[in-house]
Amino acid sequence: MIIAIVIIAIIVIAAILIYNGMVSARNSVDEAESQIGVQLKRRADLIPNLVNTVKGYAKHEHDTFMDTIAARNEGTNGSTLDNLESDAATMADDNADLAQRVKASDAASAGLGRLFAIAENYPNLQASQNFSQLQEELTSTENRVAASRTNFNRVVRDYNTRIQSFPANLFAGMFHFTKRDQLPTDPATEKVPEVKF
Repeated sequence: MIIAIVIIAIIVIAAILIYNGMVSARNSVDEAESQIGVQLKRRADLIPNLVNTVKGYAKHEHDTFMDTIAARNEGTNGSTLDNLESDAATMADDNADLAQRVKASDAASAGLGRLFAIAENYPNLQASQNFSQLQEELTSTENRVAASRTNFNRVVRDYNTRIQSFPANLFAGMFHFTKRDQLPTDPATEKVPEVKF
């Protein structure tokens, strides 16, 4: 009789520990997702300021500047300045799911790359303290977004491993712990830089 009580107590304690471990792992995933949202929001707040700086500078050369943007975007499914602002709004939308926000973030990255390439044609814009400060803040935020994505994928991997491993997998289905998807790799990091001599 005492042996049966000890065995039941061990099983109950093990079940509690397994359940608490799964809850902790799920909360880590939620926290990592929230961190990505914070960084995307910060990035979304910076983009309209950067776009407005470029628009303000280019006001006196508006036609030339817009022609340059159109030429760069032609055939590349490129983003216009207005599309960049639209992507920024999607990134900042807390009601959009993480995948949508990340997709908008990736589209904005491509558009910003073209914007910075265009800005190289305007030395006075490059020398503008406001533009260079915004560019520096955006670069810092880009690094934070990349780090948050990496952390999210690591935490999701650990969570998925935990709920799919024995004996936790016996309890995971019962308590509605479901597999979470990792974020795809940032397309900007998939391109290998070409080195020419």
